[in-house]
Amino acid sequence: MSIINPKNVMLEKGEWVMPVFKDFEVESKAIIDIANLMAISARTAPKARGVDNILTAVVTGKEKDELADAMERKMERKRNPISAFKRDAEAVRKSPAVLLLGVKGTYPKRPENPLNCGACGHDTCAEFIKTEKRRGEDFTGPICVFEAIDLGIAIGSAVKTASDMNVDNRLMYTLGAAVKDLPLFDADVIIGVPLSATGKNIYFDRR
Repeated sequence: MSIINPKNVMLEKGEWVMPVFKDFEVESKAIIDIANLMAISARTAPKARGVDNILTAVVTGKEKDELADAMERKMERKRNPISAFKRDAEAVRKSPAVLLLGVKGTYPKRPENPLNCGACGHDTCAEFIKTEKRRGEDFTGPICVFEAIDLGIAIGSAVKTASDMNVDNRLMYTLGAAVKDLPLFDADVIIGVPLSATGKNIYFDRR
């Protein structure tokens, strides 16, 4: 039986030798793996009426830093330029990875068998469908309340996974609002979750 040398494993003097990965390299790889697990947690979270419109993405490297730049540009365009956009952008730059969670929610769940709950402000789902959907400063609406609930449950499930794995994280409206300006993630409402593992939680001391 032949033995195939696995990728990144060297054969030295007849012995298998594993390369050495240290500190930040190990932690960054682990964070990306956990971000993927968080996306799975969001996917398997309960969805109202069995209809899943949740979207996920993991962003790293240069593209992640571009998200931070977009957050600062977003602050400049806001009618109320909240300083949290700049503060959160700095945290994103320090984070090895970002998980994006969003939902397509401008259409009701199962319109062929509508609930007509009225939470969207319309008497029926049929009226909601006819309502003009428009982009606000940050997100697109109105959205079906059940889609918003689904997003909240998915976020909670995802960050619970991060907590179980001892990865620091923070939910950021500011990040989601900036992503909405980019041709990166086609969702109506987006929340961003930067991830980090350091000796001190970088999201703890916030001004």
